[in-house]
Amino acid sequence: MPILKKIKCCYFAILLCPCISNAQQVNSLTDTIKFSIDSLDHVFLQNNLQLLAQKYNIDAQRALEAQAKLYPNPNVQFSSILYNSQSKQLLPVGTNGEVTAQLSQMIILAGKRNKQIKMAQANTQLTQLQFIDLLQTLKFTLHTDFYSLYYLHKSASAYTDEISSLQTLNSGFETQLTQGNVSKKEALRIKAQLYSLQSEYNDLINKINDIQSEVRTILHLQKVFIMPTVDEQWVNNLSATQFPLQTIIDSAMQNHSDLKIAKLNTEINQMNYGYQKAMAVPDLTVIAGYDQQGSFTKNYNSIGIAMDLPFFNRNQGNIRSAKIQTQIAQVNEQNTEATIQENIYNVLTKAATYDNLLHSRDTQFDQSFKALQQSTLENYRQRNINLLDFLDFYDAYKNNVLQINSIQINRLTAFEAINYYSGSIFYK
Repeated sequence: MPILKKIKCCYFAILLCPCISNAQQVNSLTDTIKFSIDSLDHVFLQNNLQLLAQKYNIDAQRALEAQAKLYPNPNVQFSSILYNSQSKQLLPVGTNGEVTAQLSQMIILAGKRNKQIKMAQANTQLTQLQFIDLLQTLKFTLHTDFYSLYYLHKSASAYTDEISSLQTLNSGFETQLTQGNVSKKEALRIKAQLYSLQSEYNDLINKINDIQSEVRTILHLQKVFIMPTVDEQWVNNLSATQFPLQTIIDSAMQNHSDLKIAKLNTEINQMNYGYQKAMAVPDLTVIAGYDQQGSFTKNYNSIGIAMDLPFFNRNQGNIRSAKIQTQIAQVNEQNTEATIQENIYNVLTKAATYDNLLHSRDTQFDQSFKALQQSTLENYRQRNINLLDFLDFYDAYKNNVLQINSIQINRLTAFEAINYYSGSIFYK
């Protein structure tokens, strides 16, 4: 694919130095593919098998729509005498035989055929809306996974920096311990901190691998490592106050697939209610017949009609059930509308909360903290600070990085949720 830039590399050439546990490594033949959000969507639309299956489902429903337009087949009956005992003939013909024939055609009354056609067409529309709903749901999952991977990778980089520094420090301490220059307690405390970071890092890598697996499944890609590329300037410029709440709600009322599906389900149930009432009217059958010599006259030709008499079964149960199902669909539609409005209010509130939290931070804080990390390590080596201060700073640095990345993940998830619930692309 021309939009993909493939780079042959090992997973931990990016994330991990060779001394980390072999259990965290992946196949060296894994391809690392850099994706922007646009290239991700392009591959998704081309490759996703769930979308392909749903497209086939639309075609299948269109076939049922064509089936509903067909008229009932005519019915023909023919019979002949098998054996004439008087003339001793098998299948006699002519004056010694007896032949009857009948042709019948059902005529559907009360507009049942047109009602079936309209229901089939509505079901086709329903399948199309389900396709759109699947598309929006998968895209929401894909986008949130994409941004999660990006910021989790940044968190992983913070771990590798600290682990690398502590490994170097631990190696020096082991040498100094044999020479009696440091206490065993201090050396063990450094090693314990290193093991703790490695364990946390391993948990983070497993989380990344789980998200990678989900993304690969959605994109229908195998043996690749997804490396997201994100425009951080665009991310930081996103604002929860850019669009009014009512504008987003109005968009959802017109565009959200769940609400469209709920409304169409109400219409389909109303159609079915009308159809079941029409089913109370019996259909008419027109019959044309011929009897060679079994009637009061030879070569008897007849025409007639047949119809069920609705004395007992007037489809009462199905009519009542269809009416109740219509009422249920109407309640579900109201519930869907209320749920969507509440979800939009909730995610917009979350977006605003994370927005305020992000922009309330000092823009130079993270850079200053990063620069201070190396000087803190050097100060500890020179014994300008004690072990507790050193470890406390490293924990504070790690927690700060994890916190800011978590804020960004939750913030972008909220913005993607606004797009999802509104049925429109407000933030892109």
